[in-house]
Amino acid sequence: MLARMTTVRRTRRIGFIGFPRFNALDLTGPMDVFSAAAELELEQAGPRRRAIYEPVVLGLDGTPCRTESALTVLPDLALADAPPLDTVIVPGGCGVREPATLEALAQWLRRRAPRLRRIASVCTGAYALAEAGLLDGCRVTTHWRHAAALAARYPQLTIDADAIFLRSGGGRIYTSAGISAGIDLALALVAEDHGPALALAVARELVVHVKRDGGQRQYSAPLAFQTQAGDRLGELAAWTLRHLGEDLSVERLAQRCSLSRRQLSRRFREAFGVAPAQYVERLRVDEARQRLSESRVPIDRIAATLGFRSADVFRRAFERQVGIAPAQYRARFGASKSTIRED
Repeated sequence: MLARMTTVRRTRRIGFIGFPRFNALDLTGPMDVFSAAAELELEQAGPRRRAIYEPVVLGLDGTPCRTESALTVLPDLALADAPPLDTVIVPGGCGVREPATLEALAQWLRRRAPRLRRIASVCTGAYALAEAGLLDGCRVTTHWRHAAALAARYPQLTIDADAIFLRSGGGRIYTSAGISAGIDLALALVAEDHGPALALAVARELVVHVKRDGGQRQYSAPLAFQTQAGDRLGELAAWTLRHLGEDLSVERLAQRCSLSRRQLSRRFREAFGVAPAQYVERLRVDEARQRLSESRVPIDRIAATLGFRSADVFRRAFERQVGIAPAQYRARFGASKSTIRED
């Protein structure tokens, strides 16, 4: 009789580098992604199985690091004592540009790079990778506010100031934009290792989008509206989001604001540069994208529940906003049947 074959589970150790005055979310955001992935996967595999990820925090010398926001982080080990690592993630923060810190990080990265499967930076953590020579000739990104300074200091880099994250260096070097973009990057790395279903489960656990379309210049429609609106229009934004499947004609919206149709249209265009109908369409398409990625509800039913007159009207609106048809979007970004919900 043949012996029963078992799959050997591999634990990937992810190293996060801390240093004085790093940005806390640059480290804790991606770290929570990998920790949640390990926990969710163990729930399915059973507690006796090995975790798929082991996050470890490495400090310059092992002493506590005080972040930009005054949070104190105690590293697990010093860089000199780092164990074998699968992936290294360097956060950003004003401290990374301190000459002594930058040189220490660069020297360590040069030595360890040949033994790492992946190296990634969040925000201005790209300075450390660039100083180590790991980004020479690569197309990279960082926080939009620091892109010009990074390009001036390292002219051998091609800077894309709008990208959320980029993969370069033969596929093993990753750079990401500012702050929360580290979460986007970490979710992509989880998907790369274990498939999109687990990445989507982690995103739902953390209540974030599994993939943000567009670049750093983007705002979600609700956020852009509410941050620019006055009190009256701000209240309308909250109400509209709760009633996407109802009549959201200009007349109905104007009535909610106690304005005339002409007054509402004028204020919309002055504040947001779009007509009320265009804004409503953006909200409905944003919600449709979420439903397409998280459920198997038929597309025509999604269209109907979001107030579109027909599936064809929905398809045209979706293509205008997203650039692809709803069915293509679901095929590309939808979860597997075992992880998506039935509504």
